[in-house]
Amino acid sequence: MKSRDGLRWATLAGAPVALVLVLFAVACGGMPPPPPAFYSPEAHPGGEPGTIVRSEEMKGALPGSKAWRVLYASTGMHGERIEVSGVIIAPDLPPPQGGRPVVAWAHPTTGVADICAPSTNPEFFDTIPHLPALIALDYVVAATDYAGLGTPGPHPYLVGESEGRSVLDAVRAAANLPKTGAGPRFVAWGHSQGGHAALFAGQMARRYAPNLALVGVAAIAPATELRELLQDDFTERVGKILTAYALWSWAEVYGVSLESAARPAAIPGIERVVRDCVETEGEGYRVAYDSLAMGDSFLIRGAFEAEPWKRLLDRNRPGGEPIGAPVYVAQGTEDPIVRPAVTSDFVRGLCARGEVVRYEELPGAAHLRAGRISATSAIQWMRDRFDGRPAPSTCEAPSL
Repeated sequence: MKSRDGLRWATLAGAPVALVLVLFAVACGGMPPPPPAFYSPEAHPGGEPGTIVRSEEMKGALPGSKAWRVLYASTGMHGERIEVSGVIIAPDLPPPQGGRPVVAWAHPTTGVADICAPSTNPEFFDTIPHLPALIALDYVVAATDYAGLGTPGPHPYLVGESEGRSVLDAVRAAANLPKTGAGPRFVAWGHSQGGHAALFAGQMARRYAPNLALVGVAAIAPATELRELLQDDFTERVGKILTAYALWSWAEVYGVSLESAARPAAIPGIERVVRDCVETEGEGYRVAYDSLAMGDSFLIRGAFEAEPWKRLLDRNRPGGEPIGAPVYVAQGTEDPIVRPAVTSDFVRGLCARGEVVRYEELPGAAHLRAGRISATSAIQWMRDRFDGRPAPSTCEAPSL
């Protein structure tokens, strides 16, 4: 298997069904094991958001750094206290006075099952673009799994408030973990689902985590207009998988009927798909095979224009609150999953609301590669924000 690199299954968008069937016996195997005991919740939870519940040092950290798998306190869908897992990585040197800057990494789609948590991945350190550069810059990296990945309960997939809280509380957790030297200044950086999470973390930061100091948000091929993402891309197999994840997750966390959006005959197939992760090639083939059971047209016509789905789609669209810090957005021009026109329209909306935005197009880049291709520019942009340099803006460019 190749190393996990988030959304590797996107390469299967045009894979012939015969290939999937041939490889199914190899790729499918048995069901993955449940997450280890580390992810089990406390019997009597307590503590403010960001409190470290449990931590363990991870093997295989990059030279000059230490890494910890953590379980930390956060806030659930109804304001209740929950626990979220993740990884915190810090340089193995004394911190500077005032604390280290923190990069809050928000990962792309990995799945919605507990075992799909990135922190369970033995190749975790390969999943964060240019991680050695971040360590060399003396930054702490706080990488959340998001609620419900690793830990019990459904994962609120593309639910902005949940993702944003997980990201912000990971930054708090980094400061609460001894020896990291993490300070209050941070940038939220994410790709795809993670871009959606980073944008929500940015717009929530002042009201949810006023003790933190947001200096910027970097969103790569972010999920923004969810109606277009889940409906307009429905002709692609990848789009069907994303839609299945979202429908199942929202039915679980919002308590709405899955049958109000999906045809009854497709529901057993959806329930198979949501057990699959999408980080390795083998997992990609498995989810592609399982998605065949959903059929080609499982979405009920007009479901997203009717309640409750219309209201939920609107609620989980980023941009509803000001960010008030510089924003960097990068988008591949050949992305069949997050369409370039949708991202450029979203950026125009940010500009119209007075946000300071640098928008970068990545010529020829598809969805999967956008996170890696943009990383050098994104990290330089983040470095400039931490160093206090004036933020560039492309809002007056002719294309915007």
